[in-house]
Amino acid sequence: MSEAPVAPRPGSADAAGLVPDGRPDPLLTPPRARTGWRVLPARVVAMCVVELQKLRHDRTELYTRAVQPALWLLIFGETFTRLKAIPTGGTPYIDYLAPGIIAQSAMFIAIFYGIQIIWERDAGILTKLLVTPTPRAALITGKAFASGVKALIQAVVVIVIAALLGVALTWNPLRLLGVAVAVILGSAFFSCLSMTIAGIVLTRDRLMGIGQAITMPLFFGSNALYPVALMPGWLQAVSTANPLSYQVDALRGLLLGTPHHLALDYAVLLLAAAAGITAASSLLGRLAR
Repeated sequence: MSEAPVAPRPGSADAAGLVPDGRPDPLLTPPRARTGWRVLPARVVAMCVVELQKLRHDRTELYTRAVQPALWLLIFGETFTRLKAIPTGGTPYIDYLAPGIIAQSAMFIAIFYGIQIIWERDAGILTKLLVTPTPRAALITGKAFASGVKALIQAVVVIVIAALLGVALTWNPLRLLGVAVAVILGSAFFSCLSMTIAGIVLTRDRLMGIGQAITMPLFFGSNALYPVALMPGWLQAVSTANPLSYQVDALRGLLLGTPHHLALDYAVLLLAAAAGITAASSLLGRLAR
């Protein structure tokens, strides 16, 4: 009859989970859990995927939000192209307008994103997310970039409509990649702005009112509809501080080949998105209380 295996003596290498040369035995020592900022990229991707899964169940938002940019291009763009009332440096007005409508449609999707996080709070989902090891910055960043991907889908719809209307857009893959980056960064900022406001006002009704109050000033206070040179001085100052202007400038330069300042545009969008994520993350706990 074989003898039972002898348990390792306390203090021995086997009891400590070590191989004879003193190194940890991978079969006995559990892997060290990743903590802190090392998990941030994976958690951001996970939160982004969770947000985008909602589109599989309800695509109505994508269809309905395609109506407004189509009307802007079909009615406003075609009419002002014939009027030639706005000087655009030799570029047909509908061509000049198309990048601005892409930025506008992306902003309109993102600016009310805070309503969703208030709904998650009311449903108890936000509280459950906050007790997980996921950093708050990862929660906000995931939601911000999910809104960017939604806006990117919207941008594709607008680009297709613009192409059907004869807008002379570039199809260079690298330039289109740059367009995607500009759309995502701009949407990330505006969605974080919405979530920041949600953390301050705490209710859907107040957020809806503020969102409606700031959306059109942001749009008209940018270079989406007309060149900055045509604006009065005070509106030029507003446009200079408006991240939407830098997004439109990048889109217009990439899609149409007009003069642009891509390095400055991307720098402003990146800093704005980072500031938005920081602000929204700091107020997330207040929203959950």
